[in-house]
Amino acid sequence: MGHVRSRPIGTITRGTTGHNRLRRSDRWIAAVHGPLLRSAARPLVVDLGYGASHITTCELFGRLRRVCPTVQIVGIEIDPERVAAAKPYEREGVSFVRGGFELPVDRPPMVVRAFNVLRQYGEAEAWAHWDRLRAGIHPAGVIVEGTCSEIGHRAVWVTLGAEGPRTLTFAARFSGFGQPSELAERLPKTLIHRNVPGERVHAFLADWDRAWAACAPFGAYGHRQRWIRAAESLARDWPVATASPTGGTARWRLGELTLPWRAVAP
Repeated sequence: MGHVRSRPIGTITRGTTGHNRLRRSDRWIAAVHGPLLRSAARPLVVDLGYGASHITTCELFGRLRRVCPTVQIVGIEIDPERVAAAKPYEREGVSFVRGGFELPVDRPPMVVRAFNVLRQYGEAEAWAHWDRLRAGIHPAGVIVEGTCSEIGHRAVWVTLGAEGPRTLTFAARFSGFGQPSELAERLPKTLIHRNVPGERVHAFLADWDRAWAACAPFGAYGHRQRWIRAAESLARDWPVATASPTGGTARWRLGELTLPWRAVAP
């Protein structure tokens, strides 16, 4: 794991980022995987492809330190100029290195966050990069790979373990959409082209829209109540997570919904 390749694996992304763009996924990682981080003696987190600014890496560090005071984070970027720009912001527990999907770190990470890095690849390449990342994490570790809108009001991510994809999570600002299927534009690369009739993810989003419409009367009490009621309705026909740490009212009230990957797998 300590060997650093002369040529990182991957291509440079647009690098778009900004304050709090990844707050939704950070909050979820802290709540769901805090125990995983605390279980390790030297928990390492990788922020892969952090973009043109160090800010989201440092925000993730701050949020994870609150649930695991010993966590360390390494921001990895393939663009040497971005690494050079981030270096002045290194501090105890936070560092930045040049690299890609090969994960040039000194030990297998417990968590890899990879956001907005696979959009530019084809579906087959995305599957291959998932496999490469899975081979590089700690045996008990996870990868949180997803995409979000420019300001973070819509996001979708997959959680993968060493064995493969586990869950798919949707997250949205309540004022940031008209109906749930609008989140389809943020599906992972392995699913985004599958949102067509006959595919499970398409059926799920169609059912979610129907549940959302049926729960419109609850909108009188606010979008949050409508989201919660729609999730409850959806859970009657789909294996939506209904218990902690990934589901139930505590997560739904934040504008999140998680279900097993197998329910929507292509």
